[in-house]
Amino acid sequence: MRLQKIGGCDDGTCPALYLTDGGTVVVQGAVVTDTEALAALDLPGHETAVEVPLSLFATAKVEP
Repeated sequence: MRLQKIGGCDDGTCPALYLTDGGTVVVQGAVVTDTEALAALDLPGHETAVEVPLSLFATAKVEP
């Protein structure tokens, strides 16, 4: 999978957005550990949840 950074900080240690060569988006953020939130999401075993600031999405730069 190839990743192209489309938003976030420049040093790779903070929340970021990446466009994949498969047409999906990878989100880098803090792993959600709140048990109530995870129970409400009802995630399957192969998925996880991350938390990012809403302002991250304003930094996204995607060209059509």
